[in-house]
Amino acid sequence: MEIITVFALLVALVAVVWALRQSVAPSSPPLDNAALAQHIGAEVKAQMSEVATAALEANNKQFLTLADQKMQGLQAPFDAEMKKLAEEVGRLEESNKTRKGAVDELMKQMGTKITELNTSTVTLSEALRSPTYRGSWGEQQLRNVIEMAGMTPYCDFEEQTGGENREGNRVRPDVRVRLPNGAHLAIDAKTPFDAYARAQEATDPAVVELELKAHAKALKSHVDDLASKKYWEHNDGPAPEYVILFVPGESFLADAARARPELLAEAMNKKVLLASPVNLLALLWAVHRGWQEARISENAREIAELGEDLYNRVGVLLEHVDKTGRGLNTAVNAYNKLVGSVDGRLMPSLRKFPELGVGSDELSTPQSLEALPQQVQAAELPAPDDD
Repeated sequence: MEIITVFALLVALVAVVWALRQSVAPSSPPLDNAALAQHIGAEVKAQMSEVATAALEANNKQFLTLADQKMQGLQAPFDAEMKKLAEEVGRLEESNKTRKGAVDELMKQMGTKITELNTSTVTLSEALRSPTYRGSWGEQQLRNVIEMAGMTPYCDFEEQTGGENREGNRVRPDVRVRLPNGAHLAIDAKTPFDAYARAQEATDPAVVELELKAHAKALKSHVDDLASKKYWEHNDGPAPEYVILFVPGESFLADAARARPELLAEAMNKKVLLASPVNLLALLWAVHRGWQEARISENAREIAELGEDLYNRVGVLLEHVDKTGRGLNTAVNAYNKLVGSVDGRLMPSLRKFPELGVGSDELSTPQSLEALPQQVQAAELPAPDDD
């Protein structure tokens, strides 16, 4: 476009020069061609500069317009994505604030619980130093395990039941668990804690080891004492020839066994089974399962007895039904014979009375019964007698 404009200007200049030369009179002095050429060159240069400047400005303006349009076309999706990103970042920040608040609250609650747990632990540790409280706590833990196993007091176990062994000594286990076969299992709860507590408080490994050995020795003395009671020799029923010594803490028994590896074997040789809460729970679950199987067997036996009794009762009922049917059959036959006798012997004489002027209404004739009672078709019943 700019080239065409420049060309048009050149043509116009040439036309102007030609017109000027034609308009000059013949008498006029000749024109200075060099000056004219210089003047035309200057004009052309000036016009070319203006045209070039205008073309450059137009091109720049057009370029900027196109560039702005292109940028707007590219920027619109970018702005939309940036807006979405900003919204998502805002949601994430809000969610992060909510989660941070929840985590802070949880950490606060955990801190409170840990403080309470530490306080309870210290309180329990101090309380367990009392032999009386220690024994009550051990028995309570034993009851908790029994309840978890489903061996509730009113069903499958008895507490504080006393008796005498064969030597006449009065003995009383903490719990006597009844077994499905009529036998019983004695359980005693023991909580050796003094040496164990000192071991937990000590920082010197040598002192810890020494106190744990003392703890194992204390537990061994409980084994010896429990073995001497011979609960399995009670005179009030059979019992397995062993007794269970319940230690109400997993770590109590585990640390004692590590300090004295032969402890479990020594206890078993004396017919004493050392049981932690988990071990005792598994054992009592097995006993509870045995009770369930025993109840199922007992129910099956009762069902068999009830079935046999019901079968006999139904047999008697069917005999009565059969006798009733036979009686009804006899009654129907007798009734039909009576109707036949009335119709054949009595009615002919009665029909003569109206002819003699006695009675005017026609007498109704009784009808015989065609339907007979259905016989009970049971092979177990006696065959009916032919009438």
